[in-house]
Amino acid sequence: MRKISEILRQRYDLKLTYREIARSQNISTSMVSEYIWRAKAARFDSKLPEGITEEELYQKLFLPVTQTATRPLPDWQMIHQELRRKGMTLRLLWREYRDQYPDGVGYTQFCILYRRHVKTISLVMHQNHKAGEKTFVDYAGMTVPWIDPSIGEIHEAQIFVGCLSASQLMFVEATAMQQLPDWIKSHIRMFEYFGGVIEMVVPVRYEVIYETV
Repeated sequence: MRKISEILRQRYDLKLTYREIARSQNISTSMVSEYIWRAKAARFDSKLPEGITEEELYQKLFLPVTQTATRPLPDWQMIHQELRRKGMTLRLLWREYRDQYPDGVGYTQFCILYRRHVKTISLVMHQNHKAGEKTFVDYAGMTVPWIDPSIGEIHEAQIFVGCLSASQLMFVEATAMQQLPDWIKSHIRMFEYFGGVIEMVVPVRYEVIYETV
């Protein structure tokens, strides 16, 4: 049994949040968001027509393929490429899109549609990682500004990241530089945080492996 009418009733009559609706209907918040967005696109954003059945409601919200014609969608391939730029995020790209199309889709729907696009183009190779075998390490690339209080000078901290391959437990710390002493000390503190060493460390940047034991 579909739950569209109940979702819309809880949203517009009871004024529940997406999370509360999702919990009551045992569905995801992204699904609630999609139902609400489709209802607004079909101009069911206040009260449903009397006597409308669940099947009729479903057809009006999901079957027409021209509903988004008045809401231009982004160029998802361009969005995907722009995300590779340093510092770029989906929220920034969505704001640029809404500057161009003020009546465009909301941020939540923007993210849902982008994830759907990614699923159509991403080729993923499943890899099995043995616990305690590898740690992937690198500097994040982006820096974090910090101020030396003694002189008021602004510096850029380097962000070291280490991640266990199997559990994906992550260690992150900021260092003043990326020199060899910083690199070594970050490894020492990382292993102390993990509570031991692993068999191999894989520096992602250089794609080489060196053994620790």
